[in-house]
Amino acid sequence: MTNPPAVRDVMREFGDDYGSRVFSGNNIRRRISPNSYEKLEQTIKFGTKLDDDIADEIAAAMKEWAIENGCTHYCHWFQPLTGATAEKHDSFLDFDGKGGVLAEFTGASLIRGEPDASSFPSGGIRDTFEARGYTAWDPTSPAFITLNGGEATLCIPTCFVSWTGESLDQKTPLLRSVEALNTHAMRLLKVFGSGDGVHRVASTLGCEQEYFLVDEELWSLRPDLMLCGRTIMGADSPKGHQLDDHYFGSIPSRVQAFMGDAEERLYKLGIPAKTRHNEVAPAQFELAPLFESTNVACDHQMLTMSVLRKVAREHGLVCLLHEKPFAGVNGSGKHNNWSLSTDSGRNLLSPKRTVHENLEFLTIVTAVVRAIDLHADMLRASIANAANDLRLGANEAPPAILSIFAGHMLQTMIDELKSGASIDQAEGSTLSLGPSAMPVIELDAGDRNRTSPFAFTGNKFEFRAVGSQASVAWPNTILNTIIAESLDHIATRFEESVEDGMDEAARDEVVRGILAEIMRSHDRVVFNGDNYSDEWKAEAARRGMPNLASTADALPAFSTDKAKALFDAYGVMSVNELEARVDVLHENYYSVLTIEARTMLNMVDTLVIPSAARYQAELADTVAGTQAAGVDSKAIKSRLTSLVEQTNDLQSSADAVRAAMARCEELESDQHARTQAIHDDLLPAMESTRSACDGIEGLVSSDLWPLPSYTDLLFSSLV
Repeated sequence: MTNPPAVRDVMREFGDDYGSRVFSGNNIRRRISPNSYEKLEQTIKFGTKLDDDIADEIAAAMKEWAIENGCTHYCHWFQPLTGATAEKHDSFLDFDGKGGVLAEFTGASLIRGEPDASSFPSGGIRDTFEARGYTAWDPTSPAFITLNGGEATLCIPTCFVSWTGESLDQKTPLLRSVEALNTHAMRLLKVFGSGDGVHRVASTLGCEQEYFLVDEELWSLRPDLMLCGRTIMGADSPKGHQLDDHYFGSIPSRVQAFMGDAEERLYKLGIPAKTRHNEVAPAQFELAPLFESTNVACDHQMLTMSVLRKVAREHGLVCLLHEKPFAGVNGSGKHNNWSLSTDSGRNLLSPKRTVHENLEFLTIVTAVVRAIDLHADMLRASIANAANDLRLGANEAPPAILSIFAGHMLQTMIDELKSGASIDQAEGSTLSLGPSAMPVIELDAGDRNRTSPFAFTGNKFEFRAVGSQASVAWPNTILNTIIAESLDHIATRFEESVEDGMDEAARDEVVRGILAEIMRSHDRVVFNGDNYSDEWKAEAARRGMPNLASTADALPAFSTDKAKALFDAYGVMSVNELEARVDVLHENYYSVLTIEARTMLNMVDTLVIPSAARYQAELADTVAGTQAAGVDSKAIKSRLTSLVEQTNDLQSSADAVRAAMARCEELESDQHARTQAIHDDLLPAMESTRSACDGIEGLVSSDLWPLPSYTDLLFSSLV
């Protein structure tokens, strides 16, 4: 499908400079001296420390560019532990001391800001009386301009730390994890003699974004959608996605207009949106970008969610990013496509044509396999939250057991490695479609597995378990760190065993032996079958693999001595920083589910029971009238009896929710116990309440039911 004219114009106009609202490329080059530009490029490309002497020059250039584009204010744009982004706007204007004003933006203002550190989640790092915090410019992620109504604001991506220097954000640990990856990947390249011309190795990322669209007017009639982002009650529509007729279908014209506008905004922000299509569920869609460095991709992912939400409202729509906005239909994920590349453009996860080159590729694969085997619990915990618990394990969402899908090609290479056979790259074959006019299709060397949580897909690993509204910085911090630890382990083994002056054949033999040993010790996590099957659950248990089905099961992985030692050893998070994040994750789980419970009770008390009562009154009047007329009212009596019984059940279930909330509140001092109680006690009571509500919805006359139905939301609002 071609891009709409507006997007084509944007792409043609801005070319290599991303977009009119990104401070990069020619926008920088033509405004600062060649020497300063070279120093800045060294920082961006190779991670070298920024020369403080050029900060004022860059700040002046950034201010000039921003004012030319209509900005009156700037902000340090950061990602606190709320899961959202934050910004405090400051004006460029300052008094000149002579009764006038001037536009000023110094290097100091660019490099450092000072937001309140006690008003964001800190997990105990900052108390209310300890408010000072700092934002620090991240020069590796380009500044950009946002438009909100008629106001333009310069946004500068930054880290956010406390006065004590401890991280309070998502970006800082991510950047540290990228550094750890680089350090140990470069050691491996040195062993293989393939590091010439390579200054840096970093992870790259492409995140597919799934989302739902609903009509804004219908959304405004659903308190649960407005407050919780999902329907906490709602009877199934007679039609869901049983016919598979929405997936890749013709995009509704109203939606396509939204997509075109959203893509134009994304291109102007330097976000390389590539693919769009209908997803599996009705009213569900997907956007996928091109690959970028992980840090920039994570920033762009947060911006993408913001753009989707804002543009949707301009089209009279609401973009739902919740992992499971509708029960019984496909949920939404973020499909975290991760790879490892050199700054010279070489993808280290691309299989090669020669045995020697494939050993380098298999080294990275072995590191991934070892990392997932040793640290599956932490990777699972990285995507654990109340919303994702609703999604995992069904409707194209992977299960909680973290296994790796290798596919035919990679599995063949792994088997050859373990057996000592010659390692060859499995070649794909061709497929003839029959009619002579049709082209011959070149087949890939392996199939794809949509049930796998961590799948090799040709030159990358696709971590499919990440939730649709999550910040991808956190799971990628965990992923980068556990793989860096395995790269470190393997590099150390190589360095201890490969002697100076050893010829290539002898070195490769040593390398093969080490990799084979490691792979044999950790390949229990490789599974190419149906991850949804009961047989796999039993087999995974036999292999000793963790099955952490819920957030309550998963979060303790971050409180182990193993986790604390790992993140501290690689400089990603101190023990204090990790414990703070665990506290925030527990608190978020509690807050989300108690908000949902309170919303549910409010809807039960003010909407569901009153509508049921009105319909009961109508039915009772009908029964009385028919009996007075001497007419048999058996069917109406049965309906009335059923409605009264279900309303009584609903009241009992709602009372159970209130009681469960009270018990959970008593456990405030023990976060893990409270999380477990919510899972074991509150959630079942809420599910019972929902079941009663949905049963009543199936009985009450549609003209008395106060909420837009699933049919209204999923099928009628986008036509």
